[in-house]
Amino acid sequence: MKTAKRRVTIEDVAAEAGVSIATVSRVMHNKDGVAPGTYTKVQAIIDQLGYESSLVARSLRSRRTNVLGFSVNEIEPYSAELLKGAARALHGSGYELIVYAGGHSGPEKAGWERRHLSRLGGTLTDGIVLVTPEVLDVDVDTLTPVVAVDPHVGASSFPTVASDSLTGAMAATEYLLSLGHRRIGHLSGRPDLRSSELREQGYRQALDEAGIPFDPDLVRVGGYDPETALGPARELLGLPDRPTAIFAANDVSAIQTMNVARELGISVPDQLSVVGFDNIPESVLADPALTTIDHAIQDQGFEAALMLIRLIDEPGTGQTDVRLPTRLIIRQSCRAV
Repeated sequence: MKTAKRRVTIEDVAAEAGVSIATVSRVMHNKDGVAPGTYTKVQAIIDQLGYESSLVARSLRSRRTNVLGFSVNEIEPYSAELLKGAARALHGSGYELIVYAGGHSGPEKAGWERRHLSRLGGTLTDGIVLVTPEVLDVDVDTLTPVVAVDPHVGASSFPTVASDSLTGAMAATEYLLSLGHRRIGHLSGRPDLRSSELREQGYRQALDEAGIPFDPDLVRVGGYDPETALGPARELLGLPDRPTAIFAANDVSAIQTMNVARELGISVPDQLSVVGFDNIPESVLADPALTTIDHAIQDQGFEAALMLIRLIDEPGTGQTDVRLPTRLIIRQSCRAV
């Protein structure tokens, strides 16, 4: 049975090269006082053995790790797209990215942001991007630079990046109205997040401007997850006077809605039009392809990482809040009535 290889240490490099630990350290930090031949030899052995100092050791020496933390409660389509954008922002920056996902649920979910900040901040990372944090306010005590993506409802003491959810939701609802739909349901997102609040507000505002009274019976909390959206979608489609169209607060809930419609024998788009929000890769692969609101998820990750790097490299830059535009992507999940 094979055993895991022992981690290569600075002592191993020094012994192999026949030099002192101090000499290896000088080579690694590109300091003077090492003969050219010795420098070349030590560097070759470092490369040969694959030696790399630990993040903690690096942090203790220089107070910097050149690593950004990307903290999410779980990895799902939205956070995966954010990650792609964040990774793009790191090209040529000298920073690396570490992803920390808790997968918390139930009682463990409460306060996950503080736990992640405590575990990542100060030693493993130079700064942290928090994705959809529920608890992020002025009583969070950290010296680590933090940027929040799509934060909770309420004021935030940290810089934030989000999309223009209000305008996007209005565009989605207005599109359904333009197709002649008047009984439009809404599957909302997580009630603790500002994005969900704004998307329902945009839905209501579009109805109001069209002169259509808001009907609370046509709204259910989908929660942004396929599991939590399943029951509410069935409730909406099981109404005696069911909606002819549904605007879901994100794509995974919209796709789940189409799955439920298929189970109930309701044809999309012939008997039900569906619009989502996110434009994740799965939306174009859905059957039928999902009409949705694109809000540049990868660009959100890109902007969050760039903002974090600025906060680290230029302390005192100040709080910044970025709002990215949205656009309607028309596919095959809607039709006129």
